[in-house]
Amino acid sequence: MADSIPMRKNTKKILHYNSARLSRYSFEDEPSNLDEMPLMMSEEGFENDESDYQTLPRARVSQRQRGLGWFLLGGWKVLCGSCCDCLVRTCRRKKELKARTVWLGCPEKCEEKYPRNAIKNQKYNIFTFVPGVLYQQFKFFLNLYFLVVACSQFVPSLKIGYLYTYWAPLGFVLAVTMVREAVDEVRRYQRDKEMNSQLYSKLTVRGKVQVKSSDIQVGDLIIVEKNQRIPADMIFLRTSEKTGACFIRTDQLDGETDWKLKVAVCCTQRLPALGDLFSISAFVYAQKPQLDIHSFEGNFTREDTDPQIHESLSIENTLWASTIVASGTVIGVVIYTGKETRSVLNTSYAKNKFGLLDLELNRLTKALFLAQVVLSVVMVALQGFLGPWFRNLFRFVVLFSYIIPISLRVNLDMGKSAYGWIIMKDENIPGTVVRTSTIPEELGRVVYLLTDKTGTLTQNEMIFKRLHLGTVSYGTDTMDEIQSHIIQSYAQVVPQSANGSSSSSAPSQKSQAAAPKVRKSVSSRIHEAVKAIALCHNVTPVYETHAGVNGETESAEADQDFTDDNRTYQASSPDEVALVRWTESVGLTLMNRDLISLQLKTPSGQVLTFYILQIFPFTSESKRMGIIVREESTGDITFYMKGADVAMASIVQYNDWLEEECGNMAREGLRTLVVAKKSLSEEQYQDFESRYNQAKLSIHDRALKVAAVVESLEREMELLCLTGVEDQLQADVRPTLELLRNAGIKIWMLTGDKLETATCIAKSSHLVSRNQDIHIFRPVSNRGEAHLELNAFRRKHDCALVISGDSLEVCLRYYEHEFVELACQCPAVVCCRCSPTQKAQIVKLLQQHTANRTCAIGDGGNDVSMIQAADCGIGIEGKEGKQASLAADFSITQFKHIGRLLMVHGRNSYKRSAALGQFVMHRGMIISTMQAVFSSIFYFASVPLYQGFLMVGYATIYTMFPVFSLVLDQDVKPEMALLYPELYKDLTKGRSLSFKTFLIWVLISIYQGGILMYGALVLFESEFVHVVAISFTALILTELLMVALTIRTWHWLMVLAEFFSLGCYVASLAFLNEYFGIGRVSLGAFLDLSFIATGAFLWKVSAITLVSCLPLYIIKYLKRKFSPTSYSKLSS
Repeated sequence: MADSIPMRKNTKKILHYNSARLSRYSFEDEPSNLDEMPLMMSEEGFENDESDYQTLPRARVSQRQRGLGWFLLGGWKVLCGSCCDCLVRTCRRKKELKARTVWLGCPEKCEEKYPRNAIKNQKYNIFTFVPGVLYQQFKFFLNLYFLVVACSQFVPSLKIGYLYTYWAPLGFVLAVTMVREAVDEVRRYQRDKEMNSQLYSKLTVRGKVQVKSSDIQVGDLIIVEKNQRIPADMIFLRTSEKTGACFIRTDQLDGETDWKLKVAVCCTQRLPALGDLFSISAFVYAQKPQLDIHSFEGNFTREDTDPQIHESLSIENTLWASTIVASGTVIGVVIYTGKETRSVLNTSYAKNKFGLLDLELNRLTKALFLAQVVLSVVMVALQGFLGPWFRNLFRFVVLFSYIIPISLRVNLDMGKSAYGWIIMKDENIPGTVVRTSTIPEELGRVVYLLTDKTGTLTQNEMIFKRLHLGTVSYGTDTMDEIQSHIIQSYAQVVPQSANGSSSSSAPSQKSQAAAPKVRKSVSSRIHEAVKAIALCHNVTPVYETHAGVNGETESAEADQDFTDDNRTYQASSPDEVALVRWTESVGLTLMNRDLISLQLKTPSGQVLTFYILQIFPFTSESKRMGIIVREESTGDITFYMKGADVAMASIVQYNDWLEEECGNMAREGLRTLVVAKKSLSEEQYQDFESRYNQAKLSIHDRALKVAAVVESLEREMELLCLTGVEDQLQADVRPTLELLRNAGIKIWMLTGDKLETATCIAKSSHLVSRNQDIHIFRPVSNRGEAHLELNAFRRKHDCALVISGDSLEVCLRYYEHEFVELACQCPAVVCCRCSPTQKAQIVKLLQQHTANRTCAIGDGGNDVSMIQAADCGIGIEGKEGKQASLAADFSITQFKHIGRLLMVHGRNSYKRSAALGQFVMHRGMIISTMQAVFSSIFYFASVPLYQGFLMVGYATIYTMFPVFSLVLDQDVKPEMALLYPELYKDLTKGRSLSFKTFLIWVLISIYQGGILMYGALVLFESEFVHVVAISFTALILTELLMVALTIRTWHWLMVLAEFFSLGCYVASLAFLNEYFGIGRVSLGAFLDLSFIATGAFLWKVSAITLVSCLPLYIIKYLKRKFSPTSYSKLSS
């Protein structure tokens, strides 16, 4: 990457700069306009190892800060954390993974002990469950605080009330959490047990025996039936299919829904019977277990023959665990089990996500705790620090513990569950599933939306649109011309060659001198191009078999072999299927394919057979695939190849049109493929085959050696044609993206596709609006180029950025902070040629540099890491399987649903939780204010105002339902929220729950608590014994009225909750009268029912309630009239 930068290995970080040397570097490396932009150009940067660049800015900061201040201000946390990490690493030190030799059917010959083949997804075991759950709960300040307060009640001198008033709510919260965790854990255990106890047939010397999946060992020979899950990573030895190959479904492994073709080892497939596997002496050499599911290197060796048989093994001979056999019965030898299988190695455990709202509430509870301690100190100070003041201080802390209500956590968790239920019940977004119930409020705070392209913005349904031959181009409206050319080509062949060869079509045309020359050449070129497209692919036609009752599968298969309606194509890429479907539509149909041959049917009904000599599959590195075929009728050997224009441009013969036409097609939004061919003589092919087989058997650097041999063929190939395939946009993508843009959400498209196609889809989907410029970031490979390109980009204003993954990597290595700062100012960003890990890296960068909430949306297995890294991950159930939707926090069925999910449900969840959280805090603060007033009047005695049951009742039966009914509140109607997406911008500023709104609630609580307590004391001098009944009644009424004041849109359940709570309170006045006296029953203050019924009681309670609530109603009315909020302007 950094080829123009002088490097010195293993140098230490230098903090003293040498200006002379710096200037020397800047002149060598780039022109003088470098200093135009203040990027990090210290010599320290140049002198570092490449690997250090990512840590440079942070390393510099941390070095400056190492000192006593740093240690006290949080350095101790860093040190403790690193010590813990070190301990964990030491304890968990994994056994080194090694390559292995596995003898067929002889597990006992294994040199090492390999892991059990058991699936284990549980978080805890029987010993760690309770400590684990308790740790997860008490690592939050809120819960830890309640635990300390509850434990303090066991100390007699600190005891304030009954134990149940503290332990009952805490116990309830813990019980609910533990039950929920236990249920999840039991479900995981049952799922694991079900998978581990699945029975498989194991082949032994004595015949077949049944074994559990968890008892399978390395070296076992396992038989897997059709539609059965493969239990461990195996090498494919035999199949019941005559072709020696089978299909497997890999959607659970890589998220792709198409079938993959797997090939059995030739040596074992040729054995006459199953039992012969034990009569031979053979072993498999397998590389050490690794992450990559798309590659494998190994060898198969049979020892008991002379000479020994060696066969190279590649990815097509493997059957990975968690895939499913789609055709035939397969027999394989197990090479990796349990933790070493590809599927387990690729499982990334998702982090526990916490919403921003939860973190904000956690901060507020710390502020409340501080206030509580200050209030207690003031009380003790006013007492004059008399006697055992320290004990009194702690008693006050416990008395005022209601400032932080334990019901806060309960209410919020129940609220989140309610929002999840509401989202799943929304008929406008059917099929939506909430998988993470802890973060629905995050949907209302999204600033960056990172989206995949294929299958998310587009349908992943390919349609063949264009064929370009250099001089002539065919579109959808001229396909019938191609068809007539193909019919004509094969019609000319028939009289001359009885066996239906297609290669003699060219000579036959040359002999007809009378025909015009241009016509001939175009016709033969079209014929060559279509034939190449029909042959160069990995597509297999599959015919559904409808077996008879007596299992007459063979005859049924024979009957239906070539009926067009019954044929479906299977391939690993939808592009290839689109190409083969197109050749079928113009007259050249792929009839049949097995490992050694494929058959094409001509328009006249003849069947042409081609033998497959070699096949070179497509990889993301090579970006091309090739096939060598021999035509049965003529014996001609041809090497066909197709691939991306970047890869093919250097392989094909010189031409002047390819690059330009690729650009044109990409601008139309088409995915392009270049098709080429090369004729080989028998000698050329034999020479190639011997070198290729030798390279395939090598153990070291096999991939490089094989690539080198194949590249020797890929020279001066004849360019046949360029194809263009269109991927259609999803329904309503344009209006949805426009809606999100108007809501102030910045959209970044991260795709593995090429730059031109990505740019084109960005325009056609209106991700980039019509009047916006697009800045395409030039490819950069070193620091100097990156610097110049960033300067060029800085001069642009309000333009979308398009950048490739390679250039992005370079920019992030040297100028991470500057690049992110510039990119965040863009209205839209498109990153093309992105790997899955790069997608996740971009999400983390945005989180670190902007501190804004990110949301990622995708549909394939390659989007999982991005979805898990984002604050809020959304998966689409798409053509590529369910992997993304299962890993996501929210799963939707169509991209257009995201608009409603964010604008309506995100808004409501955030607004409701903010209101609910603050109201529950207000409920605690008002009663603590009354306690403070009561204590200060009674000579600062640390005596509770209300007895245990009243306190529990206050937080539950008397006020819980009206307060919780706030989860049904909404400030604007859903239609309004979608019509005016600009309203969403306010949410991202977090104004619904901030220190400002919190302070307003604190002032309201102090005012109301003071009024209620003083009012009760002033109005009831003569009946002082009844002060508890009066003040508590006024308190309950105030709370119910405050809920009514907070509600913005009434729901019938809210009205019901208000009246139900009031009814409960009135009923309890009659039955629980002994609780309404002051300081226990010793004062003889039983509640007198006749006293409640008097008019004086009623009007005095009403007066106090009125004084506490009326001013707030007046203020709310005036505010709405003179300074209305944006949403109330709309709703009016």
